[in-house]
Amino acid sequence: MNFLPFARPTIDEAMIAAVADTLRSRWIVTGPRVAAFEKALSERFGGRPVRALTSATAAMQVALELLGIGPGDEVIIPAQSFFVTGNVVERAGATAVFVDVSLVSRNIDLAQAAAAVTPKTRLLFPTHYNAPLDPDVLDAFARRHKVRILEDAALAIGSRTPRGPVGATGDIVSFSFHPNKNMTTIEGGALALNDEREAAIVDELRFHGIKRLPDGTRDVERAGVKYNFSDVSARLGLEQLARLEDWCRARARLAQRYFECLAGDDLLTPERLPPRDNPGHSWNMFAVLLPLQALRSTRRAFMDAMHKEGIGTGVSYEAIHLTTLFRNKGFREGMFPVSERIARETVTLPLFPEMRAADVERVCESMKRVMRRKAA
Repeated sequence: MNFLPFARPTIDEAMIAAVADTLRSRWIVTGPRVAAFEKALSERFGGRPVRALTSATAAMQVALELLGIGPGDEVIIPAQSFFVTGNVVERAGATAVFVDVSLVSRNIDLAQAAAAVTPKTRLLFPTHYNAPLDPDVLDAFARRHKVRILEDAALAIGSRTPRGPVGATGDIVSFSFHPNKNMTTIEGGALALNDEREAAIVDELRFHGIKRLPDGTRDVERAGVKYNFSDVSARLGLEQLARLEDWCRARARLAQRYFECLAGDDLLTPERLPPRDNPGHSWNMFAVLLPLQALRSTRRAFMDAMHKEGIGTGVSYEAIHLTTLFRNKGFREGMFPVSERIARETVTLPLFPEMRAADVERVCESMKRVMRRKAA
């Protein structure tokens, strides 16, 4: 039986042909296709400026510099997210202030975030996880505490709120187009920005800090980096973006099949599953919390057993504050118990648009078989 990975990008012959045409054009770096991709994203996000960069990490780094985040500033982030959020804050020279998350949504606990605000707080940096963040609540938080907000929407391209697609509202929103996301540009990311002034600064920062003068010469006002996007990646992105809504619907159908197949399982109680009634969620992942105590086993043993069954799984995610980087700054177990529980128990099951309902059924049957064997 074929091995089923936990993620796989959809790449068809039309997409391959489109990228090949771009290669044949010999214009493969930043050019007209990047402009077209940014325009298509902007239209999705209600006309706000969008700039594409080489990765979501690059986008976040540039966003922090755009916002002037640096030494002496505090940035509030969830303890349960991907490592990049802590990394970019650290590299900016700012102080990461961790708070816990909701067990159900895995989104940042905004009550704890509010309690963590100090006179040094400059930025709230939340992640869209098992549900889209509420834009009205984020807006209210920004107004009340007089902070900027950088939304980590790496998992949320295709997600929607009552006010439109994630990215159409809010302050600054960062996206990822890594191959395990709902659409891919191979590697890549983007920033949805507030105005052309911010976009112009990002233009400079992502390409050496270069600013073109009226006489055709160049100048550098701020030290930039080289995170400019390629036309090759943008061409794939345009093809992928056109399919995004269909793929999100397919993911939602597969997620519902997971719920149906896992319903009534004594080991996987509802609190161990993502929220089923989840309007607007784009289902980038289907992550469950393993009942490790009942299994009398480890997550590694479970994942190895699933691999022997021909099924790939992942870990999404470890607790950032318990990495060596932040342990060296004094963070320890017990500080953010919900994030730590998720980090101990979470496992990501296969979910991608080319899967069939039968694939989901196979995953669930294997999962139940492995769990029953370990719990016996």
